[in-house]
Amino acid sequence: MSRTIPTINTSRVTLRAMRTEDFARFAEIWAIPEVVTHIAGKPRSKAQSWDAFLRNAGHWQISGFGQWAVQPRGFAHMAGQAGFFFGSRGLGDDFDPYPEAGWVLEPAAQGKGLGLEAVQAAHDWFDRVVAGRTVCMITPENTGSLRIAEAMGYVPLRDTEMDGDVVRLMTRKGPLV
Repeated sequence: MSRTIPTINTSRVTLRAMRTEDFARFAEIWAIPEVVTHIAGKPRSKAQSWDAFLRNAGHWQISGFGQWAVQPRGFAHMAGQAGFFFGSRGLGDDFDPYPEAGWVLEPAAQGKGLGLEAVQAAHDWFDRVVAGRTVCMITPENTGSLRIAEAMGYVPLRDTEMDGDVVRLMTRKGPLV
């Protein structure tokens, strides 16, 4: 596994390491109610965003994978993130031991296929470098993310309750599983 964060270019997006100067934009994105409505339910404080930002940087160092900043062509800043992490959510042995895929885009970047393009590029890298089963968690109302997950080959594992909300746990067999 790589401990350096690769840059991945597609025709419309760049996946790149998050940089110190990305933090303000990262915090802004996670404070947008439309972004978090199907994720955490409420916007993150700046302190919560800082913790998540640092956790991502550390995740690359410890695990050899993590989340990339998603920067669409023509955007001056990151518009979201995509990649993998260990969530350690306490959701069971059929979910917790596996890398969890996650993605988020600001509203201005949504609905254009950029999310699918970024998630596809992240999964292509993961399948080549890490390989194996991955999981994801999506609320049943988040139809856009469910479409992306299904396009990537995720299938429902089970629905469960987390923090008072129903979430769909999904799984994807990697190329070597």
